[in-house]
Amino acid sequence: MTDAAKARRMTGRLKELTATAIRQHVKDPRLGMVTITDARLTPDFREATIFYTVFGDDDAHKSAAAALDSAKGLLRTRVGRALGLRHSPSLTFVADRLPDQANHIDDLLARAADADARVHQIAAGARYAGEANPYKTTEDDEDPDVR
Repeated sequence: MTDAAKARRMTGRLKELTATAIRQHVKDPRLGMVTITDARLTPDFREATIFYTVFGDDDAHKSAAAALDSAKGLLRTRVGRALGLRHSPSLTFVADRLPDQANHIDDLLARAADADARVHQIAAGARYAGEANPYKTTEDDEDPDVR
């Protein structure tokens, strides 16, 4: 069992080392707009999952994924040496689509606000379908025919 504080420390260090190694040692132009957002290590420090975002369209995402896959060995060597572990963790890169999902949710909320404003405009000139006060009053109680 590993210490939780050590695992957090190693995870943060892994994230920083991976970002630095990509910036300084990988000479692939497809990785120009890649940002490392998060990293996770298994409790035995043998496998690491690294989350990244890419600024650009789908082609930029695909080319960055291919570039990271081809640089995986170099990055594993650099990160493993810097971490000082007995075994270098195997790296798995996962595209983090959280910013895209957040933009999509913002667009949906903006559309909902526009629809809400339109409903309020329509409702401003509305009238009741029946009587203005559909509830029984005391005048109705005095009528003997009503039971």
